[in-house]
Amino acid sequence: MPQWTSAVGSTQLARLLTSQQARPASAGTRRPPAYRALADGIRLLVLEGRVPVAARLPAERELAVALAVSRTTVAAAYEALRTEGFLESRRGAGSWTAVPAGNPLPARGLEPLPPEALGSMIDLGCAALPAPEPWLTRSVQGALEELPPYAHTHGDYPAGLPALRAMLAERYTARGIPTMPEQIMVTTGAMGAIDAICHLFAGRGERIAVESPSYANILQLMREAGARLVPVAMAEGLGGWDMDRWRQVLRDAAPRLAYVVADFHNPTGALADEDQRRRLVDAARHAGTVLVVDETMSELRLDEGLDMPRPVCGFDPAGSTVITVGSASKAFWAGMRIGWVRAAPDVIRSLVAARAYADLGTPVLEQLALNWLLSTGGWQQAVDVRREQARDNRDALVAAVRRELPGWEFEVPRGGLTLWVRTGGLSGSRIAEVGERVGVRVPSGPRFGVDGAFEGYVRLPFTVGGAVAEEAAVRLAAAARLVESGSGAGSGAEGPHTFVA
Repeated sequence: MPQWTSAVGSTQLARLLTSQQARPASAGTRRPPAYRALADGIRLLVLEGRVPVAARLPAERELAVALAVSRTTVAAAYEALRTEGFLESRRGAGSWTAVPAGNPLPARGLEPLPPEALGSMIDLGCAALPAPEPWLTRSVQGALEELPPYAHTHGDYPAGLPALRAMLAERYTARGIPTMPEQIMVTTGAMGAIDAICHLFAGRGERIAVESPSYANILQLMREAGARLVPVAMAEGLGGWDMDRWRQVLRDAAPRLAYVVADFHNPTGALADEDQRRRLVDAARHAGTVLVVDETMSELRLDEGLDMPRPVCGFDPAGSTVITVGSASKAFWAGMRIGWVRAAPDVIRSLVAARAYADLGTPVLEQLALNWLLSTGGWQQAVDVRREQARDNRDALVAAVRRELPGWEFEVPRGGLTLWVRTGGLSGSRIAEVGERVGVRVPSGPRFGVDGAFEGYVRLPFTVGGAVAEEAAVRLAAAARLVESGSGAGSGAEGPHTFVA
């Protein structure tokens, strides 16, 4: 059984290596040998996630022809990568990318910051905003008024309250996706929904294709469920999905599930267009892969006049390929732990039956609160306020980072809550570590990749604005200076704190 789960062709790898931005050499610095430059280029592609971990590399002769270098140069580069732990090989199976065992995933960055630390620390760890008021309070008051009839029942609704299921189905229908209440299951957040889907469709050892990068908490959920993650690199910048790579992975790895975020992807902010959505559904259908689509960011379009593409499930009229997951957590408030699944009725029945061995159901009061919001217009009013707040925060953060850290690179997304930032060649893990010492908390790039990729990135959410955003950028710049000078080196074995292609 081969150890690789995807493959990179010689032409594709040559194109990726050529696209790397060359760094100007310092005065008096000699260029490295050709094999060293090639090894460093491949290593950086792995660390950035542009070449997935466990991807089979071209044979030495093929890559030499594509790059117009000698085979000796490629052989020496591969040997250097093997020595450093970035390449593994086996006779008859070829060579595939890896990440050294001494580069563990950072353990911190996305869990909620303790309340007692909020006064001294600027928290850019969680992509979540405070509750929109007065709509939260009004929704709870409305829920309390509706509660008495439910209090006379056992309170367990494994599929969700009928009224809320009907309301959610009606919203999909209004978006042009005819939906019955029988196609909806209410869950405890989107995490609860995806956990249930993974347990139903992908047992321990099954392959799940995931975007690279992807949402860190979902990746960890899947790892703990025993899944074998197959990363599929995203297109550059805000380009969305690389459909050639998706077709190849779905064909070659035959994953049981694929998890994607089509609307304002977390962490990159990319918005998949309709053609990408149609092609991905077709590819998944032909491969026999169930496509799990996370819509938690779909309401957070921030630019005026942006026309949203049709939902991914709109390209699956038979309902046999796409399972959609939604949530109130991002658009409204993370403290409202309500999510939902839209799928074919037989899938919903299976999920509901399996739920008896999990959490039995979602809290009734919170379901009533969400139903109140959706039925009174409070939801749309709250989302409008949320968009304005996120837009202002985004613009303030972008301006501050560009001013304080001009060497950091990013593209400004048109929606969502996150900015995916390349840190000018510095280690994102080191910046996260040193940042906490100077008073800013930020998750490092490897949290969003498989097996340590994206070392050269951090994720910045639109959760602070104004003077706080400016101060966050100042503290990040201070952390970057410490890392660049070597003063921020810690005791952990996270690898070098700078790397150069």
